[in-house]
Amino acid sequence: MFVGIDLGTSGVKLLLMGDEGNVLATHQEEYPCSFPKTGWAEQDPENWYEKTIEGLEALLKKSKVTNIEGIGIGGQMHGLVMLDKNDEVIRPAILWNDGRSTEETAYLNDEIGKAKLTEYTGNIAFAGFTAPKILWVKKHEPHNFERTVKIMLPKDYLVYRLTGEFSTDYSDASGMLLLDVKNKKWSSEMLRICGISADMLPELHESYEVVGELRKDIAKRVGLGSVKVVAGAGDNAAAAVGTGAVGPGRCNISIGTSGTIFITNDRFIVDSKNSLHAFAHADGGYHLMGCMLSAASCNKWFMDEILCDRDYNSLQAKICDMNNYGKDSGKIDKLGSNSIYFLPYLMGERSPHNDPDIRAMFYGMSLDTKREDMYQAVLEGVAYGLRDSVEVARGMGLLINSATICGGGSRSPLWLRIMANVLKMKLEIPVTEEGPSMGGAILAAVGCGAFPDIIKAGDIVRNVSGTIEPDTYLMEKYDEGYEKFRRFYPAISKVVKDI
Repeated sequence: MFVGIDLGTSGVKLLLMGDEGNVLATHQEEYPCSFPKTGWAEQDPENWYEKTIEGLEALLKKSKVTNIEGIGIGGQMHGLVMLDKNDEVIRPAILWNDGRSTEETAYLNDEIGKAKLTEYTGNIAFAGFTAPKILWVKKHEPHNFERTVKIMLPKDYLVYRLTGEFSTDYSDASGMLLLDVKNKKWSSEMLRICGISADMLPELHESYEVVGELRKDIAKRVGLGSVKVVAGAGDNAAAAVGTGAVGPGRCNISIGTSGTIFITNDRFIVDSKNSLHAFAHADGGYHLMGCMLSAASCNKWFMDEILCDRDYNSLQAKICDMNNYGKDSGKIDKLGSNSIYFLPYLMGERSPHNDPDIRAMFYGMSLDTKREDMYQAVLEGVAYGLRDSVEVARGMGLLINSATICGGGSRSPLWLRIMANVLKMKLEIPVTEEGPSMGGAILAAVGCGAFPDIIKAGDIVRNVSGTIEPDTYLMEKYDEGYEKFRRFYPAISKVVKDI
């Protein structure tokens, strides 16, 4: 049996999988995230470790299992964890959705130059990436920078605590802006620019390679014997593995705290405007990825903080009666007819705008606007934001007519219906929607020899519980809506820059 761990932003999810890809048990633990200043986001790595161990104990107690063979981790990407010579964490981890490194990002893109960055890494700088964070610490916290001996990503810190091995994988390392992604090696040019050395960075591995064993003291604490630990993957690559999006020509959409569209390929390609990320995939190939910083978090923010209402289902029922969808007997259906727009930029935006300073807004409200109209605009705004990245990929000649979909937002039939029609594609709902944790377990199983390779594992786990087909009428209505939506950002960003 194998354990998959999803080290997320709001908590850690653990999954127990049998050697045939069957899910036997799951467990979740939460930990806090701090926002010291507007646009900043930090976490204490110690919380990741402690909650993971507590979660592992609870998972094993719940399942009454002691014969775990391997562990794999899918983790939030881009976060900066810095250790000193005593392996102590120097400062709180700066997370993927932290936008403090605006000046450093501009320096990299404008002074080093996007063409050079693309040559060195295959990508340009985004404020969420790790390299700009390193430059920020170097400038604003030189005492911390000088103490730094090891630099690692969140899931790699967890692997280090679990095994004592200083490692990373190509998919997660791709998002640091320190990796020559095409050639799968650290970029000496980027290390020089950031003022760091290669020995400060972890050893590179494929995601399914075994990097060590669970420390004996931890194994004893949770009641296990010898357990192998694989390198793991960035959360989106792990989610793609968990939904069977492996091998060329597949697509996976994730609606979690962030929203991503993940397109697999067997060769390295870059879009001409660097709007999408060109990263290595956990299956040994490559992928393009568009990432919006706020997706399901928009839903949670509007309901929890603005409406102070946790009854998601009741409010969604006022938008569309999904229980009677497609029937004519007095149904409620406002899809495709909303005149209100929401720009989902609560933490700035990454793909395709690369703008950490832009912020969210509503447009089109009037005296007859109801809360469900605004809520519908939030759900549609996230879908429109994802379509921005889809349009970039389609502009490259990539045919994207269907995708698997996972993440918390995929549990909403209404949001799935909106997504299918806004994105103009068939959506397949996996039997197991726990993408990153499932992917971590599959990587562990491949590393331990239970599956011959990632592609064969994908064939085994690629089971769907249902599909959502787009509707011709709604696609046309949402095409009209998207044409209006995509004109907001250029206009609003100009105003933001002017003031």
